[in-house]
Amino acid sequence: MTALRVLIADDNPVVRAGLTSLLATAGDMEVVAQAADGREALSLTRRHAPDVILLDVRMPGVDGISALPHLVQLAPVLMLTYSQESEVVREALLLGAGGYLVHGEFTPEDLVRAVRDVREGRAHFTPTAASALLAELRTSSQPQRTVARSPERLHNSVLFGLSSREVEIMDLIASGMSNQQIAATCFISEKTVKNHINRIFAKLQSTSRSEAIARWLGTARPGVSGHG
Repeated sequence: MTALRVLIADDNPVVRAGLTSLLATAGDMEVVAQAADGREALSLTRRHAPDVILLDVRMPGVDGISALPHLVQLAPVLMLTYSQESEVVREALLLGAGGYLVHGEFTPEDLVRAVRDVREGRAHFTPTAASALLAELRTSSQPQRTVARSPERLHNSVLFGLSSREVEIMDLIASGMSNQQIAATCFISEKTVKNHINRIFAKLQSTSRSEAIARWLGTARPGVSGHG
């Protein structure tokens, strides 16, 4: 059986050594490289082609959040850090991280399972990270929810025949989110987002985001019969 190749990026050598020892207990994992900052992590990832990257948030020089968008293009990334701030958790996920574990909240078995799952595209969060993400999503989505409840917006959802999921995604489009951000917020793939958007554009008789937003917000109307 081929070993699952892992790269660890953390500025603390004690943490790196501890993680290496924990992963060694799995029997089918191999730490192929260790990096002390984001720049070194990117260089070593290109050289060793790991299956999964364990990435700290705060490191001197190039930190984990700065390196993340580049690393996720090369391998799945699991954040493994002491940072618990909700905005950091959310940003990491928006930038492509496959999971977020906070030190002190997982067992060796949890870590091994998370590494395997992230390799397969299944997200993993420890309790503090999950709670932080939920709090951040509730805060950030409140303006959209308020607008969605307005009579005009409800009227538009009926007028254009949008499903509840399409209404949610159209609200996020109107708020200025990119496909990647919508995917992270709704916990779906970018491909699924694109499929929803294609259906939304067809129902709104629009060919662009700006045209769809204008019709959704009521500043423009497609050629429909009747009032409204």
